[in-house]
Amino acid sequence: MLETVFNEPGLLIFAGALASLLLIIPATVLATRDRSRVSSRLDLSAISAAQPETSAKQGASDWFAASGERLTSQSGEEVSRLRKQLMRAGFFKPSSPYVFLGIQLASLVLPQILLLISLPFLPFELEGILLLLTSAALAIIGYMIPTSTVNRLVERREQHYRDGFPDMMDLLVACVEAGLSMDAAIVRISDELRLRYEHLAAQLYMMSLEIRAGRNRSAAWDNFAERLGLEEARALAVMLKQSDDLGTSVGETLRVFAVDMRERRMLLAEEKALALPAKLVVPLILFVFPTLLAVLMLPAVVRMMYVFGNQSL
Repeated sequence: MLETVFNEPGLLIFAGALASLLLIIPATVLATRDRSRVSSRLDLSAISAAQPETSAKQGASDWFAASGERLTSQSGEEVSRLRKQLMRAGFFKPSSPYVFLGIQLASLVLPQILLLISLPFLPFELEGILLLLTSAALAIIGYMIPTSTVNRLVERREQHYRDGFPDMMDLLVACVEAGLSMDAAIVRISDELRLRYEHLAAQLYMMSLEIRAGRNRSAAWDNFAERLGLEEARALAVMLKQSDDLGTSVGETLRVFAVDMRERRMLLAEEKALALPAKLVVPLILFVFPTLLAVLMLPAVVRMMYVFGNQSL
């Protein structure tokens, strides 16, 4: 009997999905109970009022966070690395890594359940090795989708930061040379950039809150550069730290850095422009040249057909 069960791929998939569900449900119930107990002790009404969410969305987030926190075996370093990656993607809540891990776990289990449910309704039969391969493919795809989504969000954010960084530097130079302090300049720039580069403005405002809370300015700039993930931001943080240590003029240092940023943006634009002919070679060969060749050669081909067919035009 056991050999028959373990020889059936569908039963194996069903047993794996059922075991995963049996692990998720008790862990989620326990985590939700503990979370509600802690929340009752800590008054979180101010936080919930500051960040309003619908009950359904909050419940789903808590469910995924509980699943990821209870069932993950990630070390503290891995969770920290994942938290930094999610912060670069725009997710700043403390529970974001566990929500991500819970979503990743659900994306592994749910496709298997849907596959088992849809097996009787498929127009073709899936059995044996084909069923196992389909299940493995769904598992791989489900595991990769959350990670690839976060990576795309990170790339989009980094491009957004990279586009707005030279404008931020110009405004910072103007504010500092106008007589504003560095802290006041950061607040002013965050207000000015809010309409065009909202994400960069939010990062600047977050840095200003860190400085107001008493954090060292160098540490705040380091955290700002870490959240942005740009080499330009890291270079700016190091430059400002060296300027404070050496006592040089911050305005002159920022002006030199802003000019360098503008030159770097121009060089990047020139590099993209020079790479355009090489990128156009493949479309030209595949689409443009065959069309031109057909248009030019078609009249001659038609005339030769008439000539060799002993027909007069």
